[in-house]
Amino acid sequence: MNDKTPNTPRDFSDLYDRPGYLIRRLHQIHVAMFLDECAEFNLTPVQFAVLTVLAKTGTLDQVSIAKKIGADRNTVADVLRRLERRGLIERPPSTTDKRTKLARITANGSSFVEAVQPKMIEAQKRLTAPIDREEYDTLNRILQKLLQGTKESSRAPLSYDFE
Repeated sequence: MNDKTPNTPRDFSDLYDRPGYLIRRLHQIHVAMFLDECAEFNLTPVQFAVLTVLAKTGTLDQVSIAKKIGADRNTVADVLRRLERRGLIERPPSTTDKRTKLARITANGSSFVEAVQPKMIEAQKRLTAPIDREEYDTLNRILQKLLQGTKESSRAPLSYDFE
């Protein structure tokens, strides 16, 4: 055994000892909190992730957006259509590749992100309320380590490097 192998092997027979189950359950809770806090905006966490990326990076193509948020390209295409219908983004054609449509946030979209931001923060605070700052920092490091160490298994790769 190397120093990263647990001293006591786990068989994961107990449902509540399975990291995958716990992460899935926590994700469900987070989505519920996000939807509750952001109800007035009629917005999903994935839609807000796309808007956040576009607000920060400017104009991107669908594949780049998918990689930045770790989502499937088809999911991102659907999200972009919905956000465009709401006037939060626009979809100009690429000047270098006629087959590619780009996405960029509109002025309304930027204002929308600013309005949603405090509510999203409240959802994050509610999610992390049971743990203190040191535990949060530890959890964040562990989650990033898990994401980095398992990224090759993802069907929707994330281009962000946590290291």
